[in-house]
Amino acid sequence: MTRLYRKAAVERAMKRQEIILRAYAKKISWIEAAEILGYSARHLRRLREKYEEYGFEGLFDGRMGKVSPRRIAVEVVEEVLRLYREQYYDFNVRHFHEKLEEEHSMTISYTWVRNLLQESGLVAKKRPRKKHRKRRERKAVRGMMLHIDGSEHRWLAGDGRRYDLIVVMDDATSEIYYAQLVDEESTATCMAAIREVIEKQGVFCTLYSDRGSHFWTTPKAGEPVDKQALTQFGRALRELGIRMIAAYSPQARGRSERSFRTWQGRLPQELRLKGITTVEEANRFLKQSYIGEFNRRFTVSASEPEVSAFVPCTRDDLDRVFSIHTERTVNRDNTVSYKGMILQIEKQSWRGSMEGCQVTVHRHLDDTISIGFGPHEIGRFAPDGQTLKKQKMKIAKEKAEKVKKAVEMPLMRKCGKSKNDFPHSLNRLEKSQSRLSHIPTASAAI
Repeated sequence: MTRLYRKAAVERAMKRQEIILRAYAKKISWIEAAEILGYSARHLRRLREKYEEYGFEGLFDGRMGKVSPRRIAVEVVEEVLRLYREQYYDFNVRHFHEKLEEEHSMTISYTWVRNLLQESGLVAKKRPRKKHRKRRERKAVRGMMLHIDGSEHRWLAGDGRRYDLIVVMDDATSEIYYAQLVDEESTATCMAAIREVIEKQGVFCTLYSDRGSHFWTTPKAGEPVDKQALTQFGRALRELGIRMIAAYSPQARGRSERSFRTWQGRLPQELRLKGITTVEEANRFLKQSYIGEFNRRFTVSASEPEVSAFVPCTRDDLDRVFSIHTERTVNRDNTVSYKGMILQIEKQSWRGSMEGCQVTVHRHLDDTISIGFGPHEIGRFAPDGQTLKKQKMKIAKEKAEKVKKAVEMPLMRKCGKSKNDFPHSLNRLEKSQSRLSHIPTASAAI
């Protein structure tokens, strides 16, 4: 009769056979074979004798296939199931186990009885007991820790779309420093939120966030975040010396989650009463009145209200810090390729050519682009890739065309003639406009 063995047992036996055969072939010594298998020389000798007598079957554990002497008899199993079905069907497992010991003299473990009843479908499996969570105390002073989070909801009455409300809140007081509706919570929208808080309040110590991909890099779902592989958002905060903490469950973000329940229960109704139906109007309302009213109603006092951990921001490069950084190499013609655009670098007074240099392309929050080389900004461009100088010239030219048309059209309608009927007067007008465009205005002089 052929025995059936578990896969792991078969793999162990195959490994033993391979090592023994290598020792028989004198490729390794028997001492080396014992070391490879982790056996003593004496045990390997016994194993070799069993292999010579029984072949491959001799390499399996001799206890396999035998009934354990501790195994509970089938008669006892049937009796336990019968007692529960007929007599104790409405008892819980603990109570039933006590009756087995007291009334029927059965000394069986509680765990065995519970598993038997669950496997038989007589008792439902209980949900695992929830982990005990302790409420985290608030930070003692303002600016020690801020929360940033987003809540997707139908905030605007009559608009079926769901928007994200980005909120930045102080842990010590629950004071709201920033709240704005956006199409989607992203790197750019969260950068804009933190930048505004820093400009108004100062640099803070710690930021508490969820594990969204714009905040953290998570190598594998469910595993801890990689604190070394920084996202663009993480890189910006590290430059400012702000420490980030990742929350691993909604319960860990309980303070911000409870705050969002309040927001969802109040803000849509307030917007409806005000007749606000667009994101732009809603954001103005939030900034101008609602955040202040919300703070007056829900802010609590800090443990040490006279102290603040905010530090005034003295940096003048927040525009660069809060941007998307991309490394590029300058081409031979002093251009940089970026997202399908060719960015032309003008000649720099301190360097003849930038060819071959490693530069950083910055996509700013207003979608303008700049190129940085060390501490130098060597180019600034409009969102479409045009240098801002050329774009300004283009705008000036378009304005001149509009002025020209505004003068031409009434004149032609009055005279009943076309533009070609009086070219000389229009040419003189164009020349005078050209001369006037070079005269600096008062605002330009200032």
